[in-house]
Amino acid sequence: MPDQPSQDTASAELERELLGGERRWTRQEVSERSGVPYEHANALWRALGFADVGEDVVAFTDRDVWALMTVERLGSEGWLDEQAQIAMTRALGQSLARLAEWQLAATGSMIDTDGTEVQALERATELVPVVEDLIGYVWRRHLAAVAGRALASGSEDLAAAPMTVGFADLVGFTSLTREIDESGLAEIVEGFESRASDIIAESGGRVVKTVGDEVMFVADHPPIGAVIGMRLAEEIGGAGDLPELRVGLACGAVVSRLGDVYGEPANVASRLTSLARPGSVVVDKNMADALGDDPRWRLRRLPPRPVRGYTMLHPYRLRRAAAADEAAGASGS
Repeated sequence: MPDQPSQDTASAELERELLGGERRWTRQEVSERSGVPYEHANALWRALGFADVGEDVVAFTDRDVWALMTVERLGSEGWLDEQAQIAMTRALGQSLARLAEWQLAATGSMIDTDGTEVQALERATELVPVVEDLIGYVWRRHLAAVAGRALASGSEDLAAAPMTVGFADLVGFTSLTREIDESGLAEIVEGFESRASDIIAESGGRVVKTVGDEVMFVADHPPIGAVIGMRLAEEIGGAGDLPELRVGLACGAVVSRLGDVYGEPANVASRLTSLARPGSVVVDKNMADALGDDPRWRLRRLPPRPVRGYTMLHPYRLRRAAAADEAAGASGS
């Protein structure tokens, strides 16, 4: 049987496994070996979300040199200018940092922090290549979906398109943070994100981002957005184990950039959540007009309301036709 590595040896080997090699280079040496100007190399490093290290600190591996050379080649071959390189690197850093934090905090499956360093090394050696391949697979699938939508639209500007934008947030989440412990709070957030993501994907939409008690999503067509909003309000708030949701929907032209969306519909949808009652869906006028002839829905105009950034918004309450008709019958009986 081969000798088990000592704790110190295992710690060093674990670092090599995760970093993809030995720490061999300083900041200046990485810049020189990659051919990337020193200031630009430092800007890319910070965009990834990492703190600066001292000038004489040997902190970088051959993989760091390779990464800089790869990003620089994207620029030299005309794919990305310097600003786009920084933006892409920042998006990668933010997304993958969150994935790494989630992996350890939620599952502990990458590195068993309760075990020994030897056990952590064994687990990382087995799982890191597998997860690395999965990340590449998921990225390719999403890239294929995005490219397909862009090509189907036939638009010259692939970043701009009419969309329905939705926000949904948990009612009373701030109060919950004072009433339950961290474990219970994490369970609620994970349950909300998991169910919301499933509903949005099943219904034909796409999650833009989740931030604690809130999820932002988009749909290519207003009827899809309406289905998503109603399902979120009904299936999450109605399950009993999570707080109710408030949902805001707006449609119009938005700009997509680095996985996020910007524009008037995004701003309006966010503000509409503050006007929605628990368990309800509120839409803007554009959305109401788009759904006006759809027999599945009933829309009721609500009083105009001032919200942050807007003198007045003209919201509409969205309900399923059957539910609205039942409510009307009950009130008339």
